[in-house]
Amino acid sequence: MKKILVLGCTGSIGTNTLSIADNMPDEFKICGLQAHSNKEKLTELSKKYKCPSLLTSEDNSPEAFQKLIEESKPDIVVNGIAGSAGLMPSKVVLENKIDLALANKETIVMAGPLIKALAKKNGARILPVDSEHSAIFNLVERIGSENISKIIITASGGPFRNFSKEELNNVTVEQALNHPTWKMGKKITIDSSTLANKGLEVIEAAYLFDAEPEQIEVVVHPQSLIHSLVRTNDGMLYAQISDPDMKHPIFSALTWPENKSSYLKPFDLFDNLMSFFKPRTDDFPLLGYAFECIKQKAAYPIAFNAANEVAVHAFLERKISYPSIAGIVRKVLDKDWSESPKDFDSVFEADKKARTYALELL
Repeated sequence: MKKILVLGCTGSIGTNTLSIADNMPDEFKICGLQAHSNKEKLTELSKKYKCPSLLTSEDNSPEAFQKLIEESKPDIVVNGIAGSAGLMPSKVVLENKIDLALANKETIVMAGPLIKALAKKNGARILPVDSEHSAIFNLVERIGSENISKIIITASGGPFRNFSKEELNNVTVEQALNHPTWKMGKKITIDSSTLANKGLEVIEAAYLFDAEPEQIEVVVHPQSLIHSLVRTNDGMLYAQISDPDMKHPIFSALTWPENKSSYLKPFDLFDNLMSFFKPRTDDFPLLGYAFECIKQKAAYPIAFNAANEVAVHAFLERKISYPSIAGIVRKVLDKDWSESPKDFDSVFEADKKARTYALELL
């Protein structure tokens, strides 16, 4: 019986994690819950699972997360918190020597080297929950990193894959929130449409798997059936294939290193077509900016993430146009971010500085 603390329990990742636990009560027990602002739902879930909970709109401090960990005593923590707010809880989890099932890509984007060093120091594992990084993680573990020459991350292409540049100029909030494949939160759905999400995943993959930017490639795969691939030294491609359901990578993280049977429907090859295209980086420049950032490292990935968060929020509030999201990020990245963060305080300082620049541009 594995005890699970779920951070972001009312969001997509959290809801899917609870569903797995409900369907496999002999394997998993929900021992603690966190939500940002949905107090009613959090209270309901806390009663259902008879466990302690934390509402971070009331108390979003390291001490509050530490108390939740001490009260819930988890074997593993699923971090499904959206955005940069997920970094501090990830740090607290690893400081407590607890395995981290990580869906919050900003944790790695903002502080990849520091987070990996903290996990290694405390003997805790970082288990990726993003479908793409879960796929890469499983392929690397089975094939061996020394045998892999390239990591290929798949992207759905979002709802505007076939839009012209002129059509992109007039994209509405409603259009951008209508993802063709996945059901996700608002911010990540917008990021998927601009390919910023794929950019964040490129940065995350470079840090997680110690890969150089030249070893990472992005391919648009609209059906979202192949979740990522690796190319081995002999030129062969190996892929992880499943239906686009986040329960698969969550289950993989919860059960690692075992490969357990589950109640989830196995993938059926029949009547499934798969197609692949090159990403249009001229029309979706945020992906290219992300490659720039991971090449330069230092605080550039932090600035990319912070500026994008501010810009997406402004777009959702209808304060800026769709193309302006990339425009704001570009202007922030044109500042000097060449000083590498020495510690977590430096990470948060760089994040705050980038947000200030982005807000001034707004």
